[in-house]
Parts: sequence; structure tokens; C-alpha cells
Amino acid sequence: MINISNLGVNFGKQVLFESVNFQLNPGSRYGVVGANGSGKSTLMKILIGEVEPESGEVFLPSNINLGLLKQDQFKYENTPILDVVLRGRPLLWEALAEKEKINQTESINETIGKKLADLETTIADNDGYLAEAEATELLTGLGIETSVIKQPLNILSGGYKLRVLLAQCLFSQPDFLMLDEPTNHLDINSIQWLESYLQDFKGATFVISHDEHFLNQTSTHIIDIDYETVKIYTGNYTQFQAAKALERQQKEQEIVRQEKKKEELQQFIDRFKAKATKARQASSRGKQLDKIEDIVIKRSSRLAPGFAFDIERPSGKKVFDIKYLSKQYGNKSVLDNINFKMERDEKIAVIGPNGIGKSTLIKILTDSQKPSEGSVELGYEVKIGYFPQDHKELLNQNTSAYEWLYSFAPWEEIGKIRGLLGRVLIQGDDVHKQLKALSGGESGRLIFSKVILEKPNLLLLDEPTNHMDIESINALGRALQEYPGSVVCVSHNRNFIDQFATSILELKTNGFELFKGSYREYLEKQGNDYLDRSQISVDRGIESKPKRQNNKAWKFMKKELNRLQKGVSFKEKEIEDLETKIQIIDEKLAQSDIYNPENQVQLQELLSKKELNNQKLSEANDRWETLQIELESIQLQNSTD
Repeated sequence: MINISNLGVNFGKQVLFESVNFQLNPGSRYGVVGANGSGKSTLMKILIGEVEPESGEVFLPSNINLGLLKQDQFKYENTPILDVVLRGRPLLWEALAEKEKINQTESINETIGKKLADLETTIADNDGYLAEAEATELLTGLGIETSVIKQPLNILSGGYKLRVLLAQCLFSQPDFLMLDEPTNHLDINSIQWLESYLQDFKGATFVISHDEHFLNQTSTHIIDIDYETVKIYTGNYTQFQAAKALERQQKEQEIVRQEKKKEELQQFIDRFKAKATKARQASSRGKQLDKIEDIVIKRSSRLAPGFAFDIERPSGKKVFDIKYLSKQYGNKSVLDNINFKMERDEKIAVIGPNGIGKSTLIKILTDSQKPSEGSVELGYEVKIGYFPQDHKELLNQNTSAYEWLYSFAPWEEIGKIRGLLGRVLIQGDDVHKQLKALSGGESGRLIFSKVILEKPNLLLLDEPTNHMDIESINALGRALQEYPGSVVCVSHNRNFIDQFATSILELKTNGFELFKGSYREYLEKQGNDYLDRSQISVDRGIESKPKRQNNKAWKFMKKELNRLQKGVSFKEKEIEDLETKIQIIDEKLAQSDIYNPENQVQLQELLSKKELNNQKLSEANDRWETLQIELESIQLQNSTD
């Protein structure tokens, strides 16, 4: 168990979160969500001791084994890939390495023999004789071919090196696995494999992700960083969204009720404060009004950019014609005999495993790479807008965000350029940030501001959702859906593809398949999901669950509804009776003779009864308000169901 007490973190003058208390329990799988810059990675670094918070403490068990995905691939450049993974268990690795060294350099004597025996015990205690097979299985699941695992890490590209480090992290057998956006460098098959692995993982997990589907598949809890606090919700991402939306609605309703109550109290005060007979009641209402603390909803850190793509003019009916396209890099073939046409307004999602040539296809379409065989013929009036997977392809100048965007339209007014930057959430002094200082999310949004400015009629997008938060991903999906031009987009994000794609291009080792239709229609045709082969069975499982549980829940809800309605009615009647009793007492107290010396006992009795009834009235009002909130919550839940 990890306990967090009174945690607070600022970024300059900005409060990320404060007075945060929660605990992370063994066996739970926590998905961590929040806007870019909200503090997700900072929270992880605090938990592992890399960053000190401004306030609060983190209590870790003394013997806990944290599994961390380290970004230090350069440390292992000349190390065999398999050995990099085996290093995930230092005690085992040291024993294996020492045993190998002794076997190669030492002659066996009694001392060496005893040392070897101790090493064999250490290796056996750490499952060392199964270690290579386990490490190989992890690498295979993450898309590393067994034929290369004895070769040094430097033969792999950056994305595949990170996969090896992920395998090392998993191999370490952690009690608590902590991963920061692990799907960014994985293809669809590897993401699916990781989903399966995390579902079966026996320890706890803390995974930062912007992939809604991945979060739904792997999370038992969601840690939400928003409103300057950290809150844990039970359930997956979809359940979290519903719970958070309901919370917001209830708080807004509570504010409306509070404002109404304040208005009623003020009206009573204004009406009766000048009347002697009501002055005491008006004063009492004034005290009630003063005690009411305003309910404040802090500003959410979640902001969606204003993506809206337009075209300067339409292209011809044919956007491009790819004829017998192939591409080789030395002996490696990544595209093999690709042959298809794209029509105007078509929106193609390109899927396939890493290394199959998806990015290469995009670059050939932009004419930044040439095919080994075949050709690409662009249609009439085609104007391309390009989003590269590596942002540095476009953002490699030593300049600011504003100057970079302005260079593409120096005739435009300053206000328009700044307004466009504001739409993609680069505002205030951030417009003067140097390109190298931009975060991944900021640099991606900046590139899209250029696309918006130039109004192309063909968008070529290579993994545009990497480094984007969920709000930006959904905003981009909606914008592509509404875009009047054509789109070719490489992505492994299933929810994103499902928003806009009208065709699916699947690249395979032996060619390709172009399916004309939405992603859901593609799944129905395939009979299984390339992007998530468990999706159909999961959906059917949900649909085929017995309705008895739903009926039981409905009966319980109906029972609660009746109970609360009766409770509210009863309290309203009680309040009315108490107000009548108090009014009768006030009328008696308004008579002058009650204050004569001979009536002092009666006066004291009346005052005592009034005080008691006022106390009962206050309690009844509080109970009525609680019941009313519960009733409205049940009614709201019933209406959404």
C-alpha cells in the first residue's frame, strides 16, 4: 500500500494540486488521466522519489519493488537485447554474469566450486533457468523478433528500443508497475498484448495514458487530476466519465438551490426588517444568510483546442492514384505492390504493425521519399497539409511559436496569428516560447495551427494523437469528421479512428487490403478486430449478461425513490407544522401583557418552546435538504439510464 498525505505541488504560480490525500492498494490497476500539464508525470515522479513536493508526504513500504519504464536506452547501446531485459532483475543478472565469467576465466578449485554452488542457488531462487524463455516471451509480445534478440540494442530504432526497456521493466517482477504513456511507441498488436498482460498482472499498476480504449481495458480505478486536486474513481474510464459528469451536475444543482435559498432569505429580510413584529425573524434570517458558505467550482484544467479545418478550394474527383508501389531499404521491404486510388472527400485510416511501412507511405505521398518501384500521381488542384510523427521534421528552427507560424503567412494581421495560436491553446507569453521548449502536446497543436492557416484539401497525418490529451484527441476526431477535404491518417488509437474514418487501409507483410466503409463496418466484415481482437467478445459478453442484475438494480432504485419521496413529503409537513407553532408563539409574544410581572412564568415557557421549535425547525430543514439532494440524484440517474 502507498499512502499519500496532504500532498501539494505548484508549477511557478500555478497550483497543480493541493491538500491531496489518497492511498494506492495492492492488486488495483490505476489509470491516470488529466490534461497536458496538469501534473500526471509530476505525481509519478513524486511517488518514486524523483521530485520533492511543496508539501505533504508519500509513505512507501520499505520492501516495495517499483517497476519503472526508464528512458535510458543509450546506457545499453552495445548490450545484447536479451541481456538488457535480464538486467531487470539485478540480483539474478549479477549471478548469471559472474557464473559466465567464472566459467570462462577460472579453473575450478574448492573455493571456486563453493562460489559456483552459491551462484546456482541464487539463480534457482530467482527462476533463473526459466529467465531467458520468459524474457524472450516478453520481447516477442512487444513485437521484437526472436532472430535479433542476441544482437546489440543499437540495431533497433528508437521506438523499438523503448519496447525493450518496457520488457525490462515487466521482467523485474515489480509489486507496483508504473508506466508513463506506454502505448506511444507501440503498434496495435503490441498494445493489445500489453492490455492482456496488465489484465493478468498480479501486482498493482499506475499507468498514465490518453488512450480511452486502453484505459477501459486495463483500469479498475481512474486517478483524475483536475480542479487543482487528485481524486480516485472506482471503475474504468467510461464509468469515471459518467461519475464525474454526475458530480458536476449535482454541484451545479446544489449551487442553484443555494442561490435560491439565499434569494428567499434576502427577500424575507428586505420585506420584514422594518416591521417590529418581524424584526427578530428578519435578524434570524440574516444570521442564516451570513452562515451560508458559497459553493465554488474551481476552473477545470481540461481545455479542448478549437480545431476546425477548412479548404481553400476542392481538389479534383481523384485525389491520388498509387500504382504498384513498393519500397525497400536495403534488403528490407516495407511496402509491397500497393495499388489503389483515393476519391475526393474520402477519409482513410491506415493500420498495420510497426515496421510495415505506414509512415513511409505518408512520406511518399508528401514526396519527401521516393518509392523503389511504382508511382504516385496526385489529382487536380490537390493541396497537402502534413503532420509528421516526429515533430522536429517541421519544428527545427531556432525561433518562437509565434514567429514560426507567422513565417507561413507574413501578410496576415498579428491578431489573426495570435488568435489562431489561442485556438490551439498556445496563449499569453507561451506564444513566445522557443520551439525546442514546447511540450509534445504543444508542438503537435502548433503544427495543426499551420494546417488550419493553409487550408489544404488533403491531410496526411502520421500518428497525430501521440502526446495529445484525451480532450485534444476527441476535438481532433470531431474536426476531421467535419472536415470538407480528404484525409489519410496513420493511427493506433481505436476511438479516434472510429470518429472519422470512411475507409480502412490495412498494410500487411504480403500486400494490403483497402476496405470501403467505417471502422465498425470493417470489424463486422473481418469477424475479428485487428486493433483489438477482444472487442467483439467483450461487447457480446456485456450484451449477453443476464438482465436479472439490471432488474435487481432497478428495483432497488425504485425502492429508494419511493423512500426518499415519502421522506421529503414528511419533512415538508413537519416544517410546516413547526413554522405554524412558532407563528402562534410569536403572536402571543407580540401581546404586551405577556411581559407583565405576573406572566413571567408563562413568558419563560413561551420563549423555551420557541427556542426548542426553532432548533427542531433548523434540524428539519437540514434533513429535508439532504433528502432532496439524494432524491434529485436518484431521479437524475434514473433519467440518464
